[in-house]
Amino acid sequence: MRRGWQIACVCLLGFFLAALVTSLGYSLTDALGPGAGFFPFWLSLIGLVLTGAMLLQIARDRIVVDAAVELLPDRHAALRAGSVLIALVSAAALLEPLGFRLTMLVFIASLLVALGVRAVVPILVCALAGSFGVFHIFFYWLKVPLPIGAVGI
Repeated sequence: MRRGWQIACVCLLGFFLAALVTSLGYSLTDALGPGAGFFPFWLSLIGLVLTGAMLLQIARDRIVVDAAVELLPDRHAALRAGSVLIALVSAAALLEPLGFRLTMLVFIASLLVALGVRAVVPILVCALAGSFGVFHIFFYWLKVPLPIGAVGI
């Protein structure tokens, strides 16, 4: 298993390095603030550092690698993963017709329920903040065009 972790880390290092080099082709800043290369640059740099730290821990035997790791998830974990995948595909399909706010409202609420949250108030607060709150910040304050939808909400 240790060799598998090392190979995975080296592949991630290559991916993050390629993303870092590509992001340097874009400007990090522009007249309004962060440029097109700002977030890819920092995310790839953070990924490089964290993956390098993980590779170093694996090389120094600081990460305990369990030899009895199951490759396939159990039934409950597979159902959760399937629920998340269905929610993502549904959200992508409904984004244009329903708009960002309604799609994210339903998506966040259904995702929290699928992941096991049962308290109604936290589900509502997260869904409302993640849909209407994020839309307001991005659409009105940051002037990022988001889909409105046919309903207009």
